[in-house]
Amino acid sequence: MRHGKKFNHLGRQTAHRKAMLANMACSLIEHKRINTTVAKAKALKQFVEPMITKSKTDTTHNRRIVMAKLRQKDVVAELFRDVAPKIGDRPGGYTRIIKLGNRLGDNADMAMIELVDYNEIYNAGKAEKKTTRRSRRGGKKATTTPPVEAQASNEEE
Repeated sequence: MRHGKKFNHLGRQTAHRKAMLANMACSLIEHKRINTTVAKAKALKQFVEPMITKSKTDTTHNRRIVMAKLRQKDVVAELFRDVAPKIGDRPGGYTRIIKLGNRLGDNADMAMIELVDYNEIYNAGKAEKKTTRRSRRGGKKATTTPPVEAQASNEEE
């Protein structure tokens, strides 16, 4: 029975699972996308998104909380320095899971998990799209001055 199982244990002991998720989160922050199984990607999403939320406010307390989970000083620095400003206005949903198919060796479901704002393919449409302001009023009225040719002909007379 699975009473009270709130998260996927991934077939590992607690210490192994925590170390694996910490290493995967560090790789995700460092490389911006990684390939893994769907189950690990879903577990990683639950693990890393609260860290990214904490990184949005750069305080010593938040750095210590994130450092206790991730355990790599350079990755924590990159998270607070580079990743957090880029996703600062996003209210959540910092990662995206894309299913890739099955692995050849054991037929496991594979997925790519990535940081949403670092995908150039999906974000290219937003950068190219420009907004134009449309007014309900009419456009510019035609001026009452005669055209240049008419002015020239009037001066000759």
